[in-house]
Amino acid sequence: MITTSLAASTALVLSLTSPAAAAGTGARETGRQTLPAGDGWASADGGTTGGAGAGADHVYTVSTWDAFRAALAAGGDAPKLIRVVGTLDATVGGCASFEAPGYDFARYLADYDPAVWGYDKPVSGPQEDLRAASAKNQDKAIKAYVPANTTIVGVGPDAGITGGSLQIRGVDNVIVRNLTLESPLDCFPQWDPTDGATGAWNSEYDAMVVYGSTHVWVDHNTFTDGRYPDSSLPRHYGEIYQQHDGELDIVRGADLVTASWNVFADHDKTLMIGNSDSAGATDRGRLRVTLHHNVFKNVVERAPRVRFGKVDAYNNHYVVPAQGYAYSFGIGAESQLVAEKNAFTLPAGVGAGRILKKWKEAPVTVAGNYVNGRCVDLLAVHNAEVPGEVLQPGAGWTPTLRTRVDDPRALPGLLSHRAGAGTLR
Repeated sequence: MITTSLAASTALVLSLTSPAAAAGTGARETGRQTLPAGDGWASADGGTTGGAGAGADHVYTVSTWDAFRAALAAGGDAPKLIRVVGTLDATVGGCASFEAPGYDFARYLADYDPAVWGYDKPVSGPQEDLRAASAKNQDKAIKAYVPANTTIVGVGPDAGITGGSLQIRGVDNVIVRNLTLESPLDCFPQWDPTDGATGAWNSEYDAMVVYGSTHVWVDHNTFTDGRYPDSSLPRHYGEIYQQHDGELDIVRGADLVTASWNVFADHDKTLMIGNSDSAGATDRGRLRVTLHHNVFKNVVERAPRVRFGKVDAYNNHYVVPAQGYAYSFGIGAESQLVAEKNAFTLPAGVGAGRILKKWKEAPVTVAGNYVNGRCVDLLAVHNAEVPGEVLQPGAGWTPTLRTRVDDPRALPGLLSHRAGAGTLR
């Protein structure tokens, strides 16, 4: 396993830190930008400024994963600006660098083959223990914890992170912009023979998690499976060896989040707001999230799936895949979703009734949405086309925090060159 001491990491980041580092004037100005007033939920209750006020001694330019994590750890909660140059690789040594001594995947497959182990109990034993230890090594290496009052901004069109998981946990006032985030691959998914009728591989690690945090602005990023789409993953025991979790999760009391002008691409379980029906004690009255001017391209589901939160999803463009599509808007426990003035591009054979999915009884507001250039009442179509899933109208609130609302028919052209990493103006 590859480890880096704190002292070494700090030295590394300091060697890459300079207010006059190789980021140009435009990048410096972008790093100092704050969320405009009235721009979604993250603008409420004081707004979101991130590290815009960082002094010269808290401005970092990084080009390696170790330097990035050291910069995050330096300076406490003082305003901080971190400029990312190039692609930061959190898994330089590959999966082998995380393996616990004695772990053998071929042995794991032999030990827990359903023909040997069966389906009636969870796996246990030496190789499962070693898998868990290996997973713990990876967890420690690929997670980066973002402190309060921080702006992370990519410099140039090729800035990004591969294999890493940004953890925005229990903090306030964070901005993340202009990064391409390739979904981390779980090197050690766990086989659960009791998951469904034929078992399943369960994976960890989201590209970004907002957990119990407030005032977070996620803007002009590209979330993607990149080099490793699900179609490239192998199968074991007849099931896909799933190594991806989510692209963006907003959970466990998180609140006041705006996600704008991002691209979410080529993924299954994409964006979850609220991760448990039993989390009402922490989530009820929170999980207020705005999603606007994002592109959801070839994603299977959860765009988003919502529990509890007042979520405003407007002016997004959904490019639905021809194969494997499940739904876009998931209506979950006590959710209050408003979905207005979005554009949907559906392929032949995929009906508009599938855009909404009822998980629990909760009302939803839909208005002014366009499907293939035509205004469609998504609620009426869903209720007519999906047996046993009648949704009720009226989310019970009216969004007011919107700085611009575009004609949905203009969104495909507008967002094709304005959303995602590398398009920030």
